[in-house]
Order: sequence, then structure tokens, then C-alpha cells
Amino acid sequence: MAKKANPRRYAQAVFEIALEKNELELWQTDLQKVVDAVSEGDFLAALESPRIKFEVKSRLLKEHLESINPLALNLLLLLISRLGIGMISEIAREYHLLLNAHRGIQPADVVTAIPLDDKDEKELAEKLSALVNAKVELKSRVEPEILGGVVVRVGGKLLDGSTRSKLLALKKELVRGEIKS
Repeated sequence: MAKKANPRRYAQAVFEIALEKNELELWQTDLQKVVDAVSEGDFLAALESPRIKFEVKSRLLKEHLESINPLALNLLLLLISRLGIGMISEIAREYHLLLNAHRGIQPADVVTAIPLDDKDEKELAEKLSALVNAKVELKSRVEPEILGGVVVRVGGKLLDGSTRSKLLALKKELVRGEIKS
């Protein structure tokens, strides 16, 4: 059975090339252009199709993405030859994580019951930055199931201040009879 390629390995190689050539932003932009182009279903299907010859796929890529770095184009051709073009979005995501780590930026996944306004988001980012001693890039989503409060994953930590978790903890205490008056 063939072993699936690891997007992180590709991203690491791309990052090292970008760092060596001082082209970190260029690669970030080019990878996003590729992800956007490949997100068009027909284009991706053509690039993944075993019925279409490599030369035709190569020409399609060059026509569709003529403005990208030649090394980025080589990466795509390598992925096509190894039938791995479908993982380009994962490679781009991993590259973004490596770039953020290089810049000292930690990703933070934030879950709230209602959307945060800009002021609350900025305040939360500042508090989380102080907690992990790094700049924090928030990625927030709304999940009404948590009822209230906030759940945050940052720097390998899970901070659960949701109303739902507090209610569950209270329920456990009540069941065990641990509440003292």
C-alpha cells in the first residue's frame, strides 16, 4: 500500500526555500493564488485526472498561473506527477503556520456562543498574547451550544470558560454531593 505524502513536509521544504531566498511573503501569496485556482472544481479535476497527460496539465498550469514564482510552479508540477495536487490547500495552511511560528505569532481558536465585536476580539487577543508571551492571531467561530462564555485553544492550552462546562461541573458536584453550604 502506498504511503500518503505529508503536506507538512512539503510546507517545510517550501518554507526553507522561501527563508533562504528571503521570499516569505511571495510564497505566501503564490500558495494562496494556487489554492484559489485549484478550488475551482473543474480545474482540480483536470489536474488530478489520470487520463490527461502530464504535458497537458503542465500547460494548463502555466496558462492559469502564469504570474507565480517558477519554483512554486515546479512544486505544483511535482505534486501533479505524484498525484498529490489535491493537498495543496493543506500545504498552504501548514506553510502559514510555519510562517506565523517564524514571526512569533501563535494561532488561537476561539469559540463563543455569540459573535465577538472588534473591540472584544482585540481585548481577548491582548489578554491571550500576555498569557502565551507571543502575538496571537485569533480565528473565531460561533457555537451556540456552549451557551455563553468562551473556549480558547492557544499554545497547546485549552481554556474552557464556557457556561456549558461550568454547568456540567456543577452537575457533577451535585451528583457527588460535594457542595458545601
